Amino acid sequence: MPHIKDIKKKLLSTGITGQYVHGSQLTTGWVTIEKGSTLGLHQHPHEQITVMLEGRMEMKIGNETVMLESGMIQVIPSNVPHSAIAHEDCKLIDVFNPVREDYRSE
Repeated sequence: MPHIKDIKKKLLSTGITGQYVHGSQLTTGWVTIEKGSTLGLHQHPHEQITVMLEGRMEMKIGNETVMLESGMIQVIPSNVPHSAIAHEDCKLIDVFNPVREDYRSE
């Protein structure tokens, strides 16, 4: 069983890194985001659930803007455009279904 410290980090964007574990049906990631970092507008076929552990992050999901804070959970439906900006340093867990094959380590 892997320990989070032993999982290779994947750079998603400047100031945003994730460490991912893949099951047969889903991907779970531990993500850290530095204050001020942004993730540009994108979409994917995966349903995503984000659990904010620490920090504050503003997300635009479709036509809605939400401020995620520690303890909040956000569901992002499949193929819905979304983006984010960190207002504080953040730690979060992302879960994707189906598996994010593009996040597997090389």
